[in-house]
Amino acid sequence: MFARYGLSMSRVRGQGYYGASNMRGEFHGLQRKILDENPYAFYIHCFAHQLQLVVVLVAKCCSSVFDFFNITTLIVTTVNAACKIRDQLAQQHHENIVSQLDNGKIFSGRGKNQENNLARAGDTQWGSHHQTLCHLEHMWNAVLEVLENIAEDGVGEKRTTASGLLLQMENFEFVLILHLMIKLLGITNDLSQCLQRKDQNIVRAVGLIGITLEKINDARQHGWEELFEEVTEFCVVHHINIPNMEEKLTIKGRSRGRGGQQVTCYHHFKNEIFNVVHDQVIVKLNNRFPERSTQLLRCIACLDPKNSFANYDREKLIELAKIYDVDFSHYERSRLRTQLGNFIADLALILPVATTTVEMAFSAMKIIKTNTRNKMGDEWLNYRMTCYIERDVFASITNDDILQYFQELKSRLKKLPKLSTTSSYGVTDEEMQNVTVNAPNHD
Repeated sequence: MFARYGLSMSRVRGQGYYGASNMRGEFHGLQRKILDENPYAFYIHCFAHQLQLVVVLVAKCCSSVFDFFNITTLIVTTVNAACKIRDQLAQQHHENIVSQLDNGKIFSGRGKNQENNLARAGDTQWGSHHQTLCHLEHMWNAVLEVLENIAEDGVGEKRTTASGLLLQMENFEFVLILHLMIKLLGITNDLSQCLQRKDQNIVRAVGLIGITLEKINDARQHGWEELFEEVTEFCVVHHINIPNMEEKLTIKGRSRGRGGQQVTCYHHFKNEIFNVVHDQVIVKLNNRFPERSTQLLRCIACLDPKNSFANYDREKLIELAKIYDVDFSHYERSRLRTQLGNFIADLALILPVATTTVEMAFSAMKIIKTNTRNKMGDEWLNYRMTCYIERDVFASITNDDILQYFQELKSRLKKLPKLSTTSSYGVTDEEMQNVTVNAPNHD
């Protein structure tokens, strides 16, 4: 591609790809191959994808949270096992909403009390973890009633599974982790939605990451009491036993009979779950958004022309010149401070902070190139991918515009074949023989 368009690899100053290891691999990926040729082609991994990787890692950060997500997945699978069960869940949820409206517990209004469904969270489906947990909380009573029906009417393994899931859902620890993850993933999900916007700029993206870290740190320091109160209220409403926080319990993974170490319920819930989860999120965010990348983007953000270059910072532009020292000689760098004091330098550098469109493009391939189209050529695939990815643009094109375009292509006169009967439009055989159409010169 570089050769075709007469571009020089030595002038590349940034690169960004989707998250496959063969592209972003630190030692053998494409980014490394380009960095070997040009060390100034700094790699920026898609911010939205990095954030999703943080969410996936946090879901496995400790045994309690890992077990929670496994149980949640099993709940979703069980209540979606058959169409009859799904319909029963939807009907039960609907009846619960109607009952709450009649009792005045909730109120009607535009956009309120929408019907939901439980979809399984996926590591590659951004935001799905938060959505699944929110729907589970919203449909709590309906899910319990469906599981009760399966436990009563089911047979064999299904009956046993449903009974076990009922016990897990009505456990204080499960409810605590549910509310904890809804709050925590709610913070990261808001950031994810912002980072996926096509009009997101560097200044806003870097700022949002900093704000998210501040929110999580604040929740780590001051959020326990609020969370505990919320969970306690939920348990009272749904008749779930609340343990005495001073009671002793054996550390998970240890045998009580063999003298396993014991801690108080308060220590387990606050220190081994609440604090650990927040600490893991903070560590993973700092690792996924390293200082080198954010430093580079903060420097480039000084070139944002909005509000008459309101983010202009001379010191950061000097720092940027040091990062890209190949573009500036020693003499130019020495003069840069004086020059920037007199005017805003004419610099233009673009590094993408989000490649969401690229990520979605690769997902779209599975939709377009199906098993029945496995012999599709690259050119045809490219055309179909363009139409699919830029469907917002194509939606604005009318059918008349398309017809006009094809009619203006190189065409030839072609007679329609003779029909043995009158057509459904009331045209006779003789009239059909005199009809000609403009046919594009394509097979």
